[in-house]
Amino acid sequence: MTEPDADDAVMVLFEQVAAARSVVAFTGAGISTECGVPDFRSPGSPWMRNKPIPFDAFLASEEARAEAWRRKFAMDDSFAGAQPGRGHKALAHLVKRGRMRAVITQNIDGLHQSSGIEAAHIVELHGNGTYAACLRCGERHDLAPIRFAFQQKGYLPSCVACGGVVKSATISFGQAMPQDELRRARALAEDCDLFLAIGSSLVVYPAATLPLLAKRAGATLVIVNREPTDFDDIADLVIRADIGDALEPLLMVA
Repeated sequence: MTEPDADDAVMVLFEQVAAARSVVAFTGAGISTECGVPDFRSPGSPWMRNKPIPFDAFLASEEARAEAWRRKFAMDDSFAGAQPGRGHKALAHLVKRGRMRAVITQNIDGLHQSSGIEAAHIVELHGNGTYAACLRCGERHDLAPIRFAFQQKGYLPSCVACGGVVKSATISFGQAMPQDELRRARALAEDCDLFLAIGSSLVVYPAATLPLLAKRAGATLVIVNREPTDFDDIADLVIRADIGDALEPLLMVA
């Protein structure tokens, strides 16, 4: 592992990206904190006051589903109006230029899409909190009418197509990971020559295995995170800096 001065490390990252054949990014909550989206584990995080309801409990009772939606909308209000930050924009630039094949993300905020990256280039391992979906048929549902019916009339959402239970399109604790997305993420990790792990604590599995897969397949592994991770010792470059500061220079990669 190499951990140079932050400014030098950012320059090394720029050179690595400019020289790479195939770059893949893996993003966690840290890339969105400068946008006003709170991460899960920081002291005082609103996620601690509005902890997601486990999947089994959500399925088991209407009371749990109602509480899940209450907490969901409370959390949405806590970062309403969030816009893509410098890190999102830098990755979008690399995708547009053909430098980056895809962005694999643990985030549910939809900011990678808002930055201009097409859905085909985004792999969402933990789902997306900007819409809802039926657990029976998969029908997609907009949140605005659900919120109105729930908060104004007390109605729990049900699917207009099949009558099934509707849930925020995120992966809850205890809910199965989306296997197609996980397979695609693993394939991308094993077929790149530069893997950027950005703003992730790398403690949530199986997503946290992706940097290891990339490294074992011969990729250069770069970790950009303000705090240490368990994978720092195997990384080729570790950047301890604000993520926006670290990634913004990549907007200049041709």
